[in-house]
Amino acid sequence: MTKYLIYKSLFLRRYLFLFLLLGYCNAIAEGRFEITPKAKKAYEKAISLRFDEARQLIYQIKYEEPDNLIVYHIENYIDFFTIFINENKKEFKQLARNKDYRLKQLKKGDPNSPYYLYTQAEVKLQWALARLKFEEYFTAFNEVKSAYKQLKKNSKKFPDFIANKKSMGILHAIIGTVPDSYKWGVKLLGGMSGTIEQGRGEIEAVLDYASRNEFIFEEETLVMYAFLLLYLKNQDAAAWELIRSGKLKPDRNPLACFALANVAMRTGKNDEAIRLLLDRPKGQVFMPFPYLDYMLGSAKLNRLDPDAIIYLQKYLSKFQGVNYIKQANQKIAWYYLLNGDEINYKVFIAKCKKDGSTVVDGDKNALKEAEKGQVPNKTLLKARVLFDGGYYHKAYQLLNTKTSTHFEIRQFQIEFTYRLGRITHKLGKSDEAIAHYESTIRNGRDEPWFYACNAALQIGHIYEAVGRLSLARKYYKDCLSIKPKEYRSSLHQKAKAGLNRLK
Repeated sequence: MTKYLIYKSLFLRRYLFLFLLLGYCNAIAEGRFEITPKAKKAYEKAISLRFDEARQLIYQIKYEEPDNLIVYHIENYIDFFTIFINENKKEFKQLARNKDYRLKQLKKGDPNSPYYLYTQAEVKLQWALARLKFEEYFTAFNEVKSAYKQLKKNSKKFPDFIANKKSMGILHAIIGTVPDSYKWGVKLLGGMSGTIEQGRGEIEAVLDYASRNEFIFEEETLVMYAFLLLYLKNQDAAAWELIRSGKLKPDRNPLACFALANVAMRTGKNDEAIRLLLDRPKGQVFMPFPYLDYMLGSAKLNRLDPDAIIYLQKYLSKFQGVNYIKQANQKIAWYYLLNGDEINYKVFIAKCKKDGSTVVDGDKNALKEAEKGQVPNKTLLKARVLFDGGYYHKAYQLLNTKTSTHFEIRQFQIEFTYRLGRITHKLGKSDEAIAHYESTIRNGRDEPWFYACNAALQIGHIYEAVGRLSLARKYYKDCLSIKPKEYRSSLHQKAKAGLNRLK
C-alpha cells in the first residue's frame, strides 16, 4: 500500500511537471503584440519613408523580441508604401508573396489581444489598396470584405480599442459613396454598410482620444480625416485648417509633405503648396518619391512659372510606374501651348496615346484630348490653370470681358460658361455662378465632356451650403443622371457623398 502511494505520488508529480512544461511551451509559442519603444521607432521610420533604418530596427526586434508579432504589421507598411509610390508591377508581384507569410505569423499571436484581428485586417486593407493600382479589383474587394469582418468582430470583442475606430471609420465613410460603375464590388462586399457621418464620428473619436493620450497612429488618422473633410464632406477650409495645425512635419517626412501639399493645392493655396514641395526632405535616407515632382510641376504650371516644365520632365524621367504619365505629358504640352509653341504642344500631347495607362481619370482625359486632336483654346486653358491654382481674380479678369459667342467651337462655348461658373463660385458670386452652371447643363447635358455633370454637382454644393436641401438633392441627382465620358466615376462619387450627407 505504501509502495502504491509512492508510485502514485511520483506519477502525479511527473504528470503535473509535463502539464506545466507543455503550458510553458505553449506560452512561448503564442506570440504577443506590444508596441515597444523600438517598435514605435520602426513604425515612425517606415511612415517617414526611411526604409533602411526601419528595416534595421525590424531586424533587431525580430532578434531581440522574437515573440513580438507587432513587427510584421510594421513591416507591411514598407511593402505598402513601396508599391503605392513606385507602381512597379514586377516589384508588386515579388512583394505580394509576403502577405500570406505575415498573416500566418500574425495568426500565431494571442487571440485575446485586440491587436490579433486588427493587425490582420490592416495588412489586408493595405494590400487591397495596393491592388487597386494594378486594377486587381476582385481580389481587392475580397480583401476589404475579409478585413471588414475582422474589424467588426474586433469591435464587438474590444469596444474600447481605439485603433479599430480608425479603420472602421474610413470604411464606413467610403462605402456609401461607391460610384455606380463599382456597384458590383458593393454586392461582393455584402454585409458592409455605413455613412459619412458614422465614419466621421468614429474618426473624430480617435482624434479626441489622441489629443489626451499617446496614440501611435495619430498622424495617419489626421490625414484620413482631412481627406474625408476634403473629398467627402466638401469642407475645404476645415480640411486645410486641420492638417495645417496638426502634428505633421512636412520638412522631415515626404508623406507628410505630400498630404499637406495635396490639401493645399485642392483648397486654392497653391503658393503654400509650392513652398512645401520645394522645402520637402531630400537625401538617400528617404525612399525616392517622384510624384512630389509631378505635384510641384503642376503647382508651378498653375502659377504660370517658367520652370514648371523642369519638374514635370523630372517626374517622367524618374518614375517607373504607369499612372499620371499621360497627364504629365499633357501638362508639358499645355506649358508649350501657353508659351505660344503649338508645335511642341502637338509633340507632347501625342505621347499621351502611347505612354502610361488609363487607370486614373486624369490620364483618361489626357488620352481623350490626344485622340480628339483638338488644340485647347489658349484663353480658356490659361483660365483653367489659374483657377486650379486658386488665382481666381486673375482668371475672372481673363474671361469677364468675353461671351460664349467669342468662341466658334461648341465645346469651347460650353467650357466658357463652365469656367466662369467655377470662378464666380469661388469668388462668392453664387447667383452669377448658378446662372453660368445652368447654361452649362442646358447646353452640355448630352455631350461627352464633364462640364455639365460637374456644373450640376457644384449647384448642389451651393444650395447645400445655404441650407436649401431639397434643391441640393435635386442637383446631386441631376449630376448622377448625366453620364460624361470624362471624370464620371469621381463626379458621381461626390454626388453620392452629397446625397449621403443630406440623409
